[in-house]
Amino acid sequence: MSELYSEHPVMFKNNPIGFIVSLLLIPVFGMGLLILLGWHLQNKASKLTVNGNEIVYEKGLLSKERLEVSISSVRTTKVKQSFFNRIFGVGAIEIYTAGDLPEIVATGMPDPNKIRELIKARQNGG
Repeated sequence: MSELYSEHPVMFKNNPIGFIVSLLLIPVFGMGLLILLGWHLQNKASKLTVNGNEIVYEKGLLSKERLEVSISSVRTTKVKQSFFNRIFGVGAIEIYTAGDLPEIVATGMPDPNKIRELIKARQNGG
């Protein structure tokens, strides 16, 4: 099955001020480097994939958590973007199925509106 979307959260575009502060903290005992390394590992440990029939969200480096949701069972897809998120083209996506709480919450994802449109197109038979 082909992947229509498969991305990890992004660092700079999601939090440019935090990224710049971390860079400025590198000369201070390498603290900024540790922050950037931890942040990078955290981002690489999360991945959102949309393929033909399902949405897969994986979290974790050493221990993994994998959540699969069928596109046909998606009730609502919510995209949250702040002003700066809209400028940089990133945001959080929440995917709801049956309950009041989202099944999947993926923050810092590049082009979240593309994810929403892919899900809508698949639900409508596209």
